[in-house]
Amino acid sequence: MDETIRWVKLTRSEISQEMAKFGINVSRNIIRKLLKKNGFVKRKMQRKRRIGNNSDRDKQFKKIAAKKKAFTTSNNPIISIDTKKKEKLGDLYREGTVYCTKAREVNDHDYPHLATGKICPHGIYDIQKNIAYINIGISYETAEFVCDSIRKWWNKYGKKCYPDATEILVLCDAGGANSYRHNIFKIELQKLANKIKMSINISHYPPYASKWNPIEHRVFPHVTRAMAGVTLNSVEETAQYIKTAKTSTGLKVKANIIKKTYAKGKEVAKDFWDKINIEVDSSLPKFNYKISPAVT
Repeated sequence: MDETIRWVKLTRSEISQEMAKFGINVSRNIIRKLLKKNGFVKRKMQRKRRIGNNSDRDKQFKKIAAKKKAFTTSNNPIISIDTKKKEKLGDLYREGTVYCTKAREVNDHDYPHLATGKICPHGIYDIQKNIAYINIGISYETAEFVCDSIRKWWNKYGKKCYPDATEILVLCDAGGANSYRHNIFKIELQKLANKIKMSINISHYPPYASKWNPIEHRVFPHVTRAMAGVTLNSVEETAQYIKTAKTSTGLKVKANIIKKTYAKGKEVAKDFWDKINIEVDSSLPKFNYKISPAVT
């Protein structure tokens, strides 16, 4: 514990009762004023203390900043991607409140077997346009799903917004389905580059730094708020809730559905390096690389 921090778990009524034992009679209102006067206010814990550190953290952050600056002055898009927390469908309790004439009754337990399904929302945030695209999957979070989500975004929106683009800068975490350690992700990126005929420039945020990925703090909190206090009865209904997410600074959110089923545990061939057209950066190559359409 930090010795400079003082805290009390008692309620104002309990403090008043404890003081009465010492012959000091004060009301709850006076207790409130005294607490405020002495700097005691209700606070939440802050998740700021890192559980680990990466030796390349600062160097990679500078690398990402330089890439973003270069792409901002070009005709190429910058997207931040990540998969949001999976959600269960059905009459299950969800945090949050909404204005209504009567409280909605849901199941008194949230056992997994009571869910009617699960969804896997993958987000793509166009940093320059301040528009987020959430592709809702009904299967597993795999590298193939992530790349299909990017392809869906490009075909439906990206190529219309960036008709002169020659490559896409993708900012993503270091783990999950798009981990820098997973070669299957690189294989799927190669397939994606071949299909959209566009180079994919990847920059991973280093381990223990995923919260700095723009989509994490600029999009997902607002999407969570849009789904708070309501039941998610279907994928289509969930998509409608997600579309209502917005901010006063102009964020817009679009939602689509991917109904394809994905298989987990895919492996790559031993000669996979011969099948991808990859160019790694001289600086931190494990976090920074570009995959271009295969040369035929």
